[in-house]
Amino acid sequence: MIKKSLPSVFTIGNLFLGVLAIILVFNDHADRAAVLVIIAMLLDGLDGRVARALNVQSEFGKELDSLSDVISFGVAPAFIMYYVAFTELNPMLAWTVTAIFPICGAIRLARFNVVAGTPGYFIGMPIPAAGGILSTLALFHADVPAAVTVIATVLLSYLMVSRLKYPNFKKSGIPKAAIWFTPIVIGVAIFLALQFPTYISNGILVLLLLYALLGLKKNVDGVFTKLRRKKRSEKSEDVNQKLNF
Repeated sequence: MIKKSLPSVFTIGNLFLGVLAIILVFNDHADRAAVLVIIAMLLDGLDGRVARALNVQSEFGKELDSLSDVISFGVAPAFIMYYVAFTELNPMLAWTVTAIFPICGAIRLARFNVVAGTPGYFIGMPIPAAGGILSTLALFHADVPAAVTVIATVLLSYLMVSRLKYPNFKKSGIPKAAIWFTPIVIGVAIFLALQFPTYISNGILVLLLLYALLGLKKNVDGVFTKLRRKKRSEKSEDVNQKLNF
């Protein structure tokens, strides 16, 4: 029973941190809320790996993970960004941009659950990555113009529902024997995140931005590859037509 429930414990922990982040925003602790979203990313990365290592994957776990992600990486980051950067904007603009992010995240997760993807890739930016970028950006809101945060929020919302391919690193597993050490890893990560929030946030933001750019680069390369193939095909057809004449 414990073995089957262990992945869900990580998922529920992810959800708990997402709800706690929202509560912290309402209590004027947006910076701490952003750190909790970053920690939730760690739990989200572990639940699937633990389930595969123990061979206890289930549809229940998959659905619970999606519902948790909507809160922790959709609603919570949107509230954080609204609180720190959007309150001085036109209310309709602020409300709309804030709502768009979790809506696109929910669409992204629903599509992931029902549409078969490309092996080794996600279709659209995963919501934990998008939520992580938005939360870490919120930590630097004092140095980032409000217009930039609005554009970043809309862009991240689009990337989640786009058809762009992003590498899927979740398939990499962990040794079964190492599963019982994960609480220690999580404890150390929480300690470091709370003790050194600026350094940890800087590192996470850089990694997530590189991931976002990697997905864009792969798709741009794919477009150019298709164009080159099309040109070669057209040249080949022209040569065949000339030979026929």
